[in-house]
Amino acid sequence: MKTVLLTGFEPFGGESVNPSWEAVRRLDGEQIAGARVVARRLPCVFGAALDELHRQLDALRPELAIAVGQAGGRPDITLERVAINVDDARIADNAGNQPVDRPVAAGGPAAYFSTLPIKAIVAGLRDNGIPASVSQSAGTFVCNHVMYGLLHHGGPRAGFIHIPYLPEQAAQHPGAPSMRLDDCVAALRLAVQVALTRRDDIRIADGATH
Repeated sequence: MKTVLLTGFEPFGGESVNPSWEAVRRLDGEQIAGARVVARRLPCVFGAALDELHRQLDALRPELAIAVGQAGGRPDITLERVAINVDDARIADNAGNQPVDRPVAAGGPAAYFSTLPIKAIVAGLRDNGIPASVSQSAGTFVCNHVMYGLLHHGGPRAGFIHIPYLPEQAAQHPGAPSMRLDDCVAALRLAVQVALTRRDDIRIADGATH
């Protein structure tokens, strides 16, 4: 049976939970479109996150790999289009590292594009009542680090999805948007299904003006 690798992160930045891990672990062991989902948690640490990710990729040899992260402040599920070859941390990671203007992979290309059908996934989510959009930047923290390292490693079709705060997190950040865990889980399940069942993306306007 084909395998799908989903990864989430441990909590960071003073949070007690990370919605990315809470969501992907709910899908661990499920069968979606004829493939078995395996969920793994990554440390929110530069370098160590990629070491663990690469171990899992080499061990599982998945058909599809989707890394998931928290994007506190974003209102919807966001499919990342591109990862850039830069670590530039505004805050320290969970090991106290704060790289500035350092490449993810020395000598690597400037950027990689997601190999997921990102616009088809966005359309599918919206059709099922889940707010979603394409994001043009995965940032320069550990999420971008992992997305770049995932695509640089090669192998499966792969990409990155950001999800919002959970309601209990947003309660501690007045004015911040949130999404219920059940909706995040449903969104990831549908994203996996679309990615497994179609190769070509669709052409819809979902760009950004700034």
